[in-house]
Amino acid sequence: MNQKKNSGFYLRGALFSVSLFVFPRILTAATWMVPVAPQGPFDRVYYPQNAPVGSDLSVGPLEWTQMNLGADHNADVPLLGQMPPWSKNGVSWRFAEARAWPLENKDPFGTHIYGEVEAGAVQTQFYGNALGVSVVDGILYAESDDMFAYALNMKTGQLIWRTSPVGNHLMGNPIVKGRFVYLSAGGVGFNFANVVKYAKTPYKAVRGMDFSYNGIYALDRLTGRLIWRHSSVGEAMPTPAVHGDVLYFATGSGSVHAVNRHTGQTIWTTHLTGSDNMSSPAYYQGKLYLALAIKPRLYCLDAKTGKVLWKNTLPGAANTGMGDVSPAVSNGVVIMDAVTHPKIVRGKTTLDPVIRAFDSDSGAPLWTASMGRGPKPPAFKGGVPMIYGGVVYVGSPVNGAYQARDLKTGKLLWKWNKISSARSAPTMDDNILYIAGAESVYALNPRTGKEIGHIKIGGRMGIVSPTIVGGTIYLSNTWDWIVATPKQDVLTSNQEKQKQTQPAQQKNN
Repeated sequence: MNQKKNSGFYLRGALFSVSLFVFPRILTAATWMVPVAPQGPFDRVYYPQNAPVGSDLSVGPLEWTQMNLGADHNADVPLLGQMPPWSKNGVSWRFAEARAWPLENKDPFGTHIYGEVEAGAVQTQFYGNALGVSVVDGILYAESDDMFAYALNMKTGQLIWRTSPVGNHLMGNPIVKGRFVYLSAGGVGFNFANVVKYAKTPYKAVRGMDFSYNGIYALDRLTGRLIWRHSSVGEAMPTPAVHGDVLYFATGSGSVHAVNRHTGQTIWTTHLTGSDNMSSPAYYQGKLYLALAIKPRLYCLDAKTGKVLWKNTLPGAANTGMGDVSPAVSNGVVIMDAVTHPKIVRGKTTLDPVIRAFDSDSGAPLWTASMGRGPKPPAFKGGVPMIYGGVVYVGSPVNGAYQARDLKTGKLLWKWNKISSARSAPTMDDNILYIAGAESVYALNPRTGKEIGHIKIGGRMGIVSPTIVGGTIYLSNTWDWIVATPKQDVLTSNQEKQKQTQPAQQKNN
């Protein structure tokens, strides 16, 4: 298996060497695919000398086909076979994206206008990284709300290419397969006509319509060159999923699309009721699972035909909550959570996040559990669940508590609470659970929930899951940064703190 994988990487290395010289600069009306001026500020930049070479091409998976790598949402990539030493020991670097805000700044940009909570949501939705990064063959890929996509060398953090094929936000987790990297374009806005429509008939309003240009953009993953695009009426904020030769994505118009991933041509389209905000479709055993808001529903579709096989909901689900959450699927169980039962407490709106498990074939509810009431968050009203080893791990956006529950029964195994709002899916690597929350990354014992260590990264990490490859944790950031940090630094951080305090304690004794 390792020999087959390595031969594939060297083939990719050969393709890279050929593509170094393919960089057309003369455009005609026929080849000018999108409104981007050659040599302008949004044009593609490409530095082939920064691309990985040799054994560095063997680091990472062969492809990245769903949000957080798979339907279970565990963004972990173990190292197989002979790998370069840096991949095992871990690397440390920081890369500032186009709208970077100093990581040392505790408050988000615009705090003096909007206040800290609202300003943080605005910065996530318009300037920074909404989701985590993808990694394939020694290259890290990232989408940002600064309207650019990036490819970096995983070892050095150097820029290979950067491009902005559309004047819209890129909120997804880049999907990579074969020669392609797929971006999803869409923003959170409603134009005034749809605001009026929402007030009268909410489920008919289309998020992102006439606000900017939405859809899927397929690029050459080695150079960033645009190959094709597939436009949509509503925003395409969620991350697509790829299986075989088909790419699946959902939009703010309530439509789910299947297109040929090589050409972008439509295979089928299914129109549902509502709007998909950030609920990325999960592909599992020939079915697609995703959630919509307005009306809040979890859907299961036949991946071949687009036929709705079943739909269900969470009791008392708030109108917008379910459309924010990407369901996780494993071992025949679908996990969905959403904020429910809005209630005014001491003059402020509060919500009760609820987790529900469904049978993946029938949609029958298996168990339901409350995560505890708390204040209404300004945006992304859910926690992305992750499933590993028969356990569900999920955080609460209203009180910051992470919970571990038995996948089959819903029994609470432990609870960990150290941050004010928990939205991202954690990552399990080598029997350690890693959580990116607020300005830090934490390591927990997955059996007890006890903290092993943590280090400060800076900025904010709202829905960002740690992407772990060998000895390195790769993170994107609301402050518009991409950061690599050695896993060992997190694991040994508490030991270092104890060493620093020990002399003082001995002196006091």
